[in-house]
Amino acid sequence: MVKNLIGTCELCMREEVETTRHHLTPKEEGGTFLPTAQLCRACHKQIHSLYTNEELAARLSTIESLQKDERIAKFVKWIRKQPSTKLVRSRKSNERKRKGRR
Repeated sequence: MVKNLIGTCELCMREEVETTRHHLTPKEEGGTFLPTAQLCRACHKQIHSLYTNEELAARLSTIESLQKDERIAKFVKWIRKQPSTKLVRSRKSNERKRKGRR
């Protein structure tokens, strides 16, 4: 069972947020025993709505590479200004919709 913790999101750096463990290389792509990061629910959901597991494994398998990516950087800039209690809905990116991905 995955335990949620109260801490700092390693992506947006908001403090005192509920965090979940994000496999930097998705488990489906061989990342079961590779590094993980503690992310707030908003950042975690947004990452998985923007990128496929293949894309995460190939080019976005570190916090630094995620922070530099333009699509998630816009979200991070916005979410940093939001209170830790804000509930955020995620939408699939247009690119993911066209590919018929979940």
